[in-house]
Amino acid sequence: MQKVLEVTSLLKRFGSFTAVDDISFSVAQGEIVGLLGPNGAGKTTTIQMLLGLTTSTSGTISYFGKEFTRHREEILSKINFASTYSHIQSRMTVRQSFRIYAGLYGMDASDRRMSELLHLLEVEDVADKLFWHLSSGQQTRVILAKALLNKPRLILMDEPTASLDPDIASKVRDLILTLQKKERVTLLITSHDMSEVEQLCDRVIFLQHGKIVAEDTPLGLTKRIGESKVTVTFDGSADPVSAYLERKAYKHHFPRIHVVVVEVAETDVPKVLFGLSNEGIWLTNIEIQKPNLEDVFLSVVAGNYENLSH
Repeated sequence: MQKVLEVTSLLKRFGSFTAVDDISFSVAQGEIVGLLGPNGAGKTTTIQMLLGLTTSTSGTISYFGKEFTRHREEILSKINFASTYSHIQSRMTVRQSFRIYAGLYGMDASDRRMSELLHLLEVEDVADKLFWHLSSGQQTRVILAKALLNKPRLILMDEPTASLDPDIASKVRDLILTLQKKERVTLLITSHDMSEVEQLCDRVIFLQHGKIVAEDTPLGLTKRIGESKVTVTFDGSADPVSAYLERKAYKHHFPRIHVVVVEVAETDVPKVLFGLSNEGIWLTNIEIQKPNLEDVFLSVVAGNYENLSH
């Protein structure tokens, strides 16, 4: 599959501080890739370098097979950026702002492309309203429309649904998937919402302390966590439950009377349940929670990512 973006040995130092530490990754045509990590991990600095807002200390960035610094103007005409925190000129109407942006991209300043995008993003009724009069959900969708004006092959998106109401955030996520399908856009997304990342991203890259510490599909990474949490509600004394679990060396704790949480490999879940039952313990309720991307995120924050890098 064709690579839209390729980053090789990218390094950024600010004095003695290394913000991005020799990272390499690529994004293929049509992919949605998540660039994830806790605050201070190096995501923002990486995005700034990808946009040419910050110069790298060393390393290379290539778009569409062309090195960024040598083909900067051509490349910038084929990519774009969108963020919940972005704004357009507040004292101008959406239509007026879009005409200016179209001119900056050397495009025909007609309303056809703008109308198509505002219709696609379901905000065509705000074209002649001032940006600062729009709701946060409308503003986010207008910013997305603006980012599509130049028919980009790649969009960099920073926290696309941050601070939005759940219903609007859900609609924006649906629209992102629509953009991928209808506009054939490749996307590199940063987000702290792990459920959002699981819904949107084909692949995720985790940064910590400026380094890539994990890279895989969301499902592939959650499988590396390994342990599931089994919450069992039982009838009777906790003593035989505790005795059995300690004898088998299963990690466990009792959050409430008659409730035990056991952390085991997914393949051992049936052994735990049958073992408790064979001990004569009456199980009244069973809940199984498999690892998710939030567990991966927490492992990265805690520094427990050796098992994630395989």
